[in-house]
Amino acid sequence: MIAQRWRPVVYALIALAGIWAVAIAGFTIARNSKVTAEKVRLYVESTDLSKLKGEARAKALRKLADMLNHLSIEERQQARMERLATSWFNEMTEDEKAQFIEATMPTGFKQMLTAFEQLPEDKRRRAVEDAFRRLKEQETKARNGEFGGTPGMATNQPPVLSKELEAKIRTIGLQTFYSQSSAQTKAELAPVLEELQKVMESGRAFRGGRP
Repeated sequence: MIAQRWRPVVYALIALAGIWAVAIAGFTIARNSKVTAEKVRLYVESTDLSKLKGEARAKALRKLADMLNHLSIEERQQARMERLATSWFNEMTEDEKAQFIEATMPTGFKQMLTAFEQLPEDKRRRAVEDAFRRLKEQETKARNGEFGGTPGMATNQPPVLSKELEAKIRTIGLQTFYSQSSAQTKAELAPVLEELQKVMESGRAFRGGRP
Protein backbone atom coordinates (compact mmCIF):
# COMPACT_ATOMS: atom_id res chain seq x y z
CA MET A 1 0.00 0.00 0.00
CA ILE A 2 2.76 2.45 0.95
CA ALA A 3 4.73 1.64 -2.19
CA GLN A 4 1.66 2.16 -4.37
CA ARG A 5 0.84 5.45 -2.60
CA TRP A 6 4.31 6.89 -3.25
CA ARG A 7 4.64 5.55 -6.77
CA PRO A 8 3.00 8.66 -8.43
CA VAL A 9 5.30 10.92 -6.41
CA VAL A 10 8.36 8.99 -7.53
CA TYR A 11 7.21 9.15 -11.15
CA ALA A 12 6.61 12.89 -10.82
CA LEU A 13 10.09 13.44 -9.37
CA ILE A 14 11.63 11.39 -12.19
CA ALA A 15 9.70 13.41 -14.78
CA LEU A 16 10.73 16.67 -13.11
CA ALA A 17 14.37 15.58 -13.08
CA GLY A 18 14.09 14.72 -16.77
CA ILE A 19 12.62 18.15 -17.58
CA TRP A 20 15.44 19.88 -15.69
CA ALA A 21 18.05 17.74 -17.47
CA VAL A 22 16.60 18.67 -20.86
CA ALA A 23 16.44 22.36 -19.88
CA ILE A 24 20.04 22.40 -18.65
CA ALA A 25 21.22 20.58 -21.78
CA GLY A 26 19.35 23.08 -23.96
CA PHE A 27 20.84 26.02 -22.09
CA THR A 28 24.35 24.57 -22.40
CA ILE A 29 23.93 23.96 -26.14
CA ALA A 30 22.55 27.48 -26.68
CA ARG A 31 25.39 29.03 -24.68
CA ASN A 32 28.05 27.08 -26.55
CA SER A 33 26.51 27.86 -29.94
CA LYS A 34 26.24 31.62 -29.30
CA VAL A 35 28.64 33.54 -31.52
CA THR A 36 30.94 35.97 -29.72
CA ALA A 37 33.77 38.26 -30.78
CA GLU A 38 36.19 35.87 -29.05
CA LYS A 39 34.92 32.95 -31.15
CA VAL A 40 35.39 35.06 -34.28
CA ARG A 41 38.94 35.83 -33.18
CA LEU A 42 39.73 32.15 -32.59
CA TYR A 43 38.29 31.15 -35.96
CA VAL A 44 40.28 33.81 -37.84
CA GLU A 45 43.49 32.98 -36.00
CA SER A 46 43.09 29.21 -36.46
CA THR A 47 42.47 29.38 -40.20
CA ASP A 48 45.04 30.54 -42.76
CA LEU A 49 42.93 31.97 -45.57
CA SER A 50 45.93 32.28 -47.90
CA LYS A 51 46.26 28.49 -47.95
CA LEU A 52 42.64 27.84 -48.90
CA LYS A 53 41.48 27.46 -52.49
CA GLY A 54 38.25 26.95 -54.36
CA GLU A 55 35.20 25.81 -52.42
CA ALA A 56 37.11 25.47 -49.14
CA ARG A 57 38.06 29.16 -49.34
CA ALA A 58 34.54 30.23 -50.30
CA LYS A 59 33.11 28.17 -47.43
CA ALA A 60 35.51 29.77 -44.95
CA LEU A 61 34.53 33.26 -46.11
CA ARG A 62 30.83 32.42 -45.86
CA LYS A 63 31.35 31.08 -42.35
CA LEU A 64 33.13 34.25 -41.22
CA ALA A 65 30.40 36.43 -42.72
CA ASP A 66 27.75 34.30 -41.01
CA MET A 67 29.54 34.55 -37.65
CA LEU A 68 29.78 38.34 -37.92
CA ASN A 69 26.09 38.57 -38.84
CA HIS A 70 25.13 36.58 -35.74
CA LEU A 71 27.02 38.78 -33.29
CA SER A 72 25.06 40.91 -30.87
CA ILE A 73 25.38 44.68 -31.27
CA GLU A 74 27.94 44.86 -28.46
CA GLU A 75 29.96 41.91 -29.76
CA ARG A 76 29.88 43.32 -33.30
CA GLN A 77 31.22 46.62 -31.97
CA GLN A 78 34.00 44.77 -30.16
CA ALA A 79 34.88 42.81 -33.31
CA ARG A 80 35.00 46.06 -35.24
CA MET A 81 37.20 47.85 -32.72
CA GLU A 82 39.62 44.92 -32.56
CA ARG A 83 39.74 44.62 -36.38
CA LEU A 84 39.09 40.89 -36.10
CA ALA A 85 38.35 40.42 -39.82
CA THR A 86 41.09 42.74 -41.12
CA SER A 87 43.77 40.08 -41.68
CA TRP A 88 41.37 38.05 -43.80
CA PHE A 89 40.04 41.06 -45.65
CA ASN A 90 43.54 42.02 -46.70
CA GLU A 91 43.97 38.55 -48.21
CA MET A 92 40.75 38.70 -50.26
CA THR A 93 40.51 39.41 -53.96
CA GLU A 94 38.49 42.43 -55.08
CA ASP A 95 35.52 40.19 -55.94
CA GLU A 96 35.72 38.45 -52.57
CA LYS A 97 35.86 41.80 -50.79
CA ALA A 98 32.78 43.03 -52.65
CA GLN A 99 30.84 39.84 -51.84
CA PHE A 100 31.97 39.89 -48.21
CA ILE A 101 30.88 43.51 -47.75
CA GLU A 102 27.52 42.77 -49.35
CA ALA A 103 27.05 39.75 -47.08
CA THR A 104 27.93 41.55 -43.84
CA MET A 105 26.19 44.89 -44.35
CA PRO A 106 23.20 45.42 -42.03
CA THR A 107 19.86 44.37 -43.48
CA GLY A 108 18.11 47.25 -45.21
CA PHE A 109 21.12 49.55 -45.37
CA LYS A 110 20.46 50.37 -49.05
CA GLN A 111 16.93 51.45 -48.21
CA MET A 112 18.40 53.46 -45.35
CA LEU A 113 20.74 55.28 -47.73
CA THR A 114 17.82 56.12 -50.03
CA ALA A 115 15.82 57.47 -47.10
CA PHE A 116 18.87 59.36 -45.87
CA GLU A 117 19.33 61.13 -49.23
CA GLN A 118 15.71 62.28 -49.12
CA LEU A 119 16.27 64.18 -45.87
CA PRO A 120 16.87 67.94 -45.92
CA GLU A 121 20.54 68.87 -45.94
CA ASP A 122 20.60 70.03 -42.32
CA LYS A 123 19.13 66.73 -41.10
CA ARG A 124 21.54 64.71 -43.23
CA ARG A 125 24.40 66.65 -41.70
CA ARG A 126 23.05 66.10 -38.18
CA ALA A 127 22.58 62.36 -38.80
CA VAL A 128 26.17 62.01 -40.05
CA GLU A 129 27.45 64.00 -37.07
CA ASP A 130 25.60 61.64 -34.74
CA ALA A 131 27.09 58.61 -36.51
CA PHE A 132 30.60 60.04 -36.17
CA ARG A 133 29.98 60.85 -32.50
CA ARG A 134 28.78 57.31 -31.77
CA LEU A 135 31.86 55.82 -33.43
CA LYS A 136 34.18 57.99 -31.35
CA GLU A 137 32.31 57.03 -28.18
CA GLN A 138 32.78 53.36 -29.06
CA GLU A 139 36.51 53.88 -29.59
CA THR A 140 36.73 55.43 -26.12
CA LYS A 141 34.84 52.48 -24.64
CA ALA A 142 37.12 50.02 -26.44
CA ARG A 143 40.20 51.71 -25.00
CA ASN A 144 38.64 51.40 -21.55
CA GLY A 145 37.86 47.71 -22.08
CA GLU A 146 34.09 48.25 -21.91
CA PHE A 147 33.40 45.82 -24.76
CA GLY A 148 34.90 42.92 -22.86
CA GLY A 149 38.43 43.27 -24.15
CA THR A 150 41.55 44.27 -22.28
CA PRO A 151 41.67 47.95 -21.24
CA GLY A 152 44.04 49.86 -23.50
CA MET A 153 43.97 47.20 -26.24
CA ALA A 154 42.82 49.75 -28.84
CA THR A 155 45.12 52.55 -27.72
CA ASN A 156 47.69 51.98 -30.45
CA GLN A 157 45.15 51.28 -33.18
CA PRO A 158 44.17 53.97 -35.69
CA PRO A 159 40.62 55.35 -35.56
CA VAL A 160 37.93 53.22 -37.18
CA LEU A 161 37.24 56.16 -39.49
CA SER A 162 40.22 58.19 -40.69
CA LYS A 163 40.02 61.98 -40.74
CA GLU A 164 40.59 61.90 -44.49
CA LEU A 165 37.62 59.60 -45.04
CA GLU A 166 35.48 61.66 -42.69
CA ALA A 167 36.35 64.83 -44.65
CA LYS A 168 35.42 63.19 -47.96
CA ILE A 169 32.05 62.08 -46.59
CA ARG A 170 31.30 65.61 -45.44
CA THR A 171 32.38 67.13 -48.77
CA ILE A 172 31.08 64.66 -51.37
CA GLY A 173 28.07 63.19 -49.60
CA LEU A 174 27.70 59.70 -48.19
CA GLN A 175 25.69 57.96 -50.91
CA THR A 176 27.69 59.46 -53.78
CA PHE A 177 30.98 58.67 -52.10
CA TYR A 178 29.86 55.11 -51.28
CA SER A 179 28.73 54.40 -54.85
CA GLN A 180 32.08 55.59 -56.25
CA SER A 181 34.28 53.83 -53.70
CA SER A 182 36.41 50.71 -53.98
CA ALA A 183 35.68 47.59 -51.94
CA GLN A 184 38.44 48.59 -49.52
CA THR A 185 36.90 52.02 -48.92
CA LYS A 186 33.42 50.52 -48.57
CA ALA A 187 34.79 48.30 -45.82
CA GLU A 188 36.10 51.40 -44.04
CA LEU A 189 32.70 53.05 -44.50
CA ALA A 190 30.80 50.08 -43.05
CA PRO A 191 31.00 51.30 -39.41
CA VAL A 192 29.61 54.69 -40.45
CA LEU A 193 26.74 53.06 -42.31
CA GLU A 194 25.92 50.84 -39.33
CA GLU A 195 25.83 53.78 -36.94
CA LEU A 196 23.92 55.94 -39.40
CA GLN A 197 21.31 53.22 -39.75
CA LYS A 198 20.85 53.19 -35.96
CA VAL A 199 20.45 56.97 -35.98
CA MET A 200 17.87 56.73 -38.76
CA GLU A 201 15.97 53.90 -37.05
CA SER A 202 15.85 55.84 -33.80
CA GLY A 203 14.03 58.65 -35.60
CA ARG A 204 16.42 61.34 -34.37
CA ALA A 205 17.25 62.38 -37.91
CA PHE A 206 13.60 63.23 -38.47
CA ARG A 207 12.95 64.88 -35.11
CA GLY A 208 16.13 66.96 -34.94
CA GLY A 209 17.60 68.20 -31.69
CA ARG A 210 20.67 67.18 -29.75
CA PRO A 211 21.19 63.88 -27.87
